[in-house]
Amino acid sequence: MNASQIGMQLGGDETVGKGWRGFFWAATVFNFLVGLAGMLSPEATIDARIIGLLVFSMGVIYLLVARDPLRFAPVLWAGVIGKLGVVALLGPETFGEGGEPLIAGVLVLDVVFALGFLAFLLTRSSGR
Repeated sequence: MNASQIGMQLGGDETVGKGWRGFFWAATVFNFLVGLAGMLSPEATIDARIIGLLVFSMGVIYLLVARDPLRFAPVLWAGVIGKLGVVALLGPETFGEGGEPLIAGVLVLDVVFALGFLAFLLTRSSGR
């Protein structure tokens, strides 16, 4: 499978396939939903609400990328660092005994999005 099969054309063509745009829209919706849940949960502490706000704000970044992937691609590095950082911090406790399945699912999706962002960034760089 090459990069053009997963949504991006490489080479001199600077177009971005629908697959990538859909991927970035999915990241947007994911962050909006997780962020809103964190902000609006009745049990949430102020710290949890702040984290929810930051997660939601990253969704705004992914929205910009979804609308214009080539222009805003460099900001995906913040998403890679943030998503992998959250997984590194929460993963050991979450995937250990007594971890919450919902949080584990969120972390798995964070890894999927981080790897997708990396794939886009690295294939985009090699295509120029």
